[in-house]
Amino acid sequence: MNFQFSGHFGYTKLLRLTAPSILMMIVTSVYSIVDGFFVSNFAGKTQFTAVNFIMPFLLILGSFGFMFGTGGSALISRAMGEGREQKAREIFSLIVYVSAAFGVVIAVAGIALVRPFAAVLGAEGQMLDDCVTYARIILAALPAFLLQYEFQCLFATAGKHNLGLFITIAAGLTNVVLDALLVIVVPWGIAGAAVATAVSQCVGGLIPVVYFASKNSSLLRLGRTKFDGRALFKTCTNGSSELMSNISSSIVSMFFNAQLLRYAGEDGVAAYGVLMYVSMIFQSVFIGYSVGSAPVVSFQYGAQNLEELRGLKKRSLRIIAVFAVLMFAAAFVLAEPLSRIFIGYDEALLSLTLRAFSIFSFSFLFSGFSIFGSAFFTALNNGPVSAAISFLRTLVFQIASVLVLPLFFQIDGIWASIVFAEIMSVIMTALFLKLLRKKYGY
Repeated sequence: MNFQFSGHFGYTKLLRLTAPSILMMIVTSVYSIVDGFFVSNFAGKTQFTAVNFIMPFLLILGSFGFMFGTGGSALISRAMGEGREQKAREIFSLIVYVSAAFGVVIAVAGIALVRPFAAVLGAEGQMLDDCVTYARIILAALPAFLLQYEFQCLFATAGKHNLGLFITIAAGLTNVVLDALLVIVVPWGIAGAAVATAVSQCVGGLIPVVYFASKNSSLLRLGRTKFDGRALFKTCTNGSSELMSNISSSIVSMFFNAQLLRYAGEDGVAAYGVLMYVSMIFQSVFIGYSVGSAPVVSFQYGAQNLEELRGLKKRSLRIIAVFAVLMFAAAFVLAEPLSRIFIGYDEALLSLTLRAFSIFSFSFLFSGFSIFGSAFFTALNNGPVSAAISFLRTLVFQIASVLVLPLFFQIDGIWASIVFAEIMSVIMTALFLKLLRKKYGY
């Protein structure tokens, strides 16, 4: 039995268990925005805009790693809770092998489609060329990119939170060092930033493969498996919410970029890029907690420890509430210094970004509850409800609001649309939690 996920989880034990996942997600977010920092400050605003413009396309493809990771984690942890540890290892191996092969396929397709895709979205001239250059280099490492996202979830399932954090830090440092070298010392500009990111993704995605393929002290190990269509389907449906969330966020980003080009030009796209970079860091706290606590939820549900399951939900919502207030306060305090890191050289752009922050920051009061709610239902192996929460939050509510609110409030309506969408998604999450509490006993 996996004793790490059994027993009672109070606030201290929950925070201790999830802290490595939270830090891992924060580090991942920080090094994910390193490209933006170096490109903006050392290659110029046009290339910085190109990175922000094509990033949603890359995140859509990379999000399949979260689908395999979160969906597989729920299935593996439940099998452990039921005492079927050999089955858990077989599912783990199957997911890793299939996701790596899938990454190769979509990398080839992405390399072929990135230019027409960027052109359809409105990129042209030098900006179009920069988008294609950056994306194709990143796509060459896409299989490792998928595995990196996947293992960020599976390290928690394997009981190796700290090792996952260490590898993530190593990948992040690789990106920072190579960015400095290839963007500043060897002035390759946007191409150098892309190479730095691709190499760091290989560090984050391939070192875990070596670890799990070797004899190790974790709960899981890569080995022989057999094709299990049902387990694979369940993995994909369980993880569909995380896939939907990431794809929807990327699609919404495209809508935002289009609206911002219309209302504020390239400066609007650059300001939105800064907002998204900072948001990635803050949201990673909620995502990290949700990923770190999910294996415990799955284990306790599999073991039918319903009293502990109820306690996990209640304590987690309280923890999220505290994080929400802290993130909101931090957004106000850090808005200007964080913005200056990226676009301090342009006072007009800085002013636009700070105005956006003053509105956008309210979204942090609400977003964590929906993120946890979606992850909670994924952990309970209810992919459809989890996907519905993510779909409504990141696609329906945001697209509707970003199309409607600017008609009344101009560019302020674009920033306010994110807050409106988060409020609506919290309401829907609360309804799902209430309607299904008797079914799962939480």
